[in-house]
Amino acid sequence: MKRVTGIGGIFFHAKDPVALRAWYKRHLGVDVQDWGGTAFTWADQAGNPFKGSTIWSIGAADSGHFAPSTSPFMINYRVDDLAALLQALRDEGCQVLDKTDDSEYGKFGWVVDPEGNKVELWQPPAGQ
Repeated sequence: MKRVTGIGGIFFHAKDPVALRAWYKRHLGVDVQDWGGTAFTWADQAGNPFKGSTIWSIGAADSGHFAPSTSPFMINYRVDDLAALLQALRDEGCQVLDKTDDSEYGKFGWVVDPEGNKVELWQPPAGQ
């Protein structure tokens, strides 16, 4: 079974997310949208776009979105078969969170690594 196939997103908290988003926009040219992040579309070596994107987002430090982790970041990894991977991780003794989510954006599940970082696993919708 294939496990992680790529990075789907990078999320981090900030004490002042509005100011930090503005800094990234001004100094690094990140096209920060009103929702607090951007989607970097994938391209081949010639610069031609193809299906797929990586999300980058800054949220408020007090959001609780990364709980039970206290880390200021969370990485989202793309996977092919979320249910099978979550079961394999449980069988291997990993701390898999009970909650999963199935939405128009795909299927999501979470595991906590040995250092307490919440890791998001994402199975994109078919065709993505």
